[in-house]
Amino acid sequence: MTSRTLESTGGLSSLPAPQDFSLVLGGPLFQLLRRANLSDDALALVRRRIVVIALIVWLPLLVLSTAEGQLLGGNVTIPFLRDLEVHVRFLVALPLLIAAELVVHRRMRTVLEGFLERHLIPERAMPRFDSAIASAFRLRNSVLAEVLLIAVVYVVGILIVWRQHIALDTATWYATPSADRSTLSLAGMWYGYVSLPIFQFLLLRWYFRLLIWNRMLWQVSRIELSLVPTHPDRLGGLGFLANTVYAFALLAVAHGALLAGTLANRIFFLGAALPEYKAEIAFVVLFLLCVVVAPLLVFAPQLAQTKRTGLREYGKLAERYVREFDIKWLRGGAPADEPFVGSGDIQSLADLGNSYEVVRTMRVAPVTKETILPIVVATLAPVAPLVLTMMPLEQLLKALIGLLF
Repeated sequence: MTSRTLESTGGLSSLPAPQDFSLVLGGPLFQLLRRANLSDDALALVRRRIVVIALIVWLPLLVLSTAEGQLLGGNVTIPFLRDLEVHVRFLVALPLLIAAELVVHRRMRTVLEGFLERHLIPERAMPRFDSAIASAFRLRNSVLAEVLLIAVVYVVGILIVWRQHIALDTATWYATPSADRSTLSLAGMWYGYVSLPIFQFLLLRWYFRLLIWNRMLWQVSRIELSLVPTHPDRLGGLGFLANTVYAFALLAVAHGALLAGTLANRIFFLGAALPEYKAEIAFVVLFLLCVVVAPLLVFAPQLAQTKRTGLREYGKLAERYVREFDIKWLRGGAPADEPFVGSGDIQSLADLGNSYEVVRTMRVAPVTKETILPIVVATLAPVAPLVLTMMPLEQLLKALIGLLF
């Protein structure tokens, strides 16, 4: 692979190197964390980041709700320590969002290098490939993008989504509903204007990163790639892209945990039942499949064309070979002194058949059940314990045993 200028951690070089591609290693927040000694150039110190950020968003809530007498009881329906949603959000989902950065960074930094190692990018298309990488780095490092995310968090996430649609319509440790509007407690003010915005910003920042990744995949898919129909991965050489799905597994678990915490509050305190939220659960799973798996479908047109071309070309080659084989060994065309046993013609015929079978079974998208299943399982795993709200554990185990045996 040709030598390229490496990307610096503080900004963007003139030509970023595919072997150093990272969705998460950059941006204003990353620089702030580095200066605060909460991260290094390789996103290490992840435990320190988790502890510090979790304490900022959760510990003041504990202290303020205690001071207001709403830690375990008081005149509210949901005291702080019994609010499963807030604990899952800040002590489970938030750490997962932070830890996912390190996982994605380590597992995806060599993905773009795969295009070069497998010679999928023609030399004439290298400028377009370089341009797509540079554009992704510019977006990832954009100050304006993160400022806009903060604005969206406060204008949409807090004032509209949380206050009007997510906050529970009952007396809680963070707010007391009234005829006109809910009144926030001191803990509720920290929750609504510090803790939730931090969490929502980190979540939206992940969506923005996924947008960058999906946009870059689309740009690369517009390049006429040098795909090989007989590649054993049955994806023309693009099989390595399917493995990128596993990098986002922790992100899927974080969404599942967030959903589980929200549903748990409504089940335990508002008398709801888990089956009432089948649509919401399905939506979260479908949403994650759309943002993580579906973007790989942008390569489907080229893969389909490669398969059609491969079937036509290898079909012509096979027809030529089998006719010559037929004439030579079945119609008396072979020289009298050439032995049939030990001839390489039989092995060549088998090899050609295997090559044609690879082309015939070539997939037209790097998406299979092996790529879909991890995201579905990771999302549903945190929600699964809520099934116990529908039936006792003993009854559930008997039902599972009955299904298995």
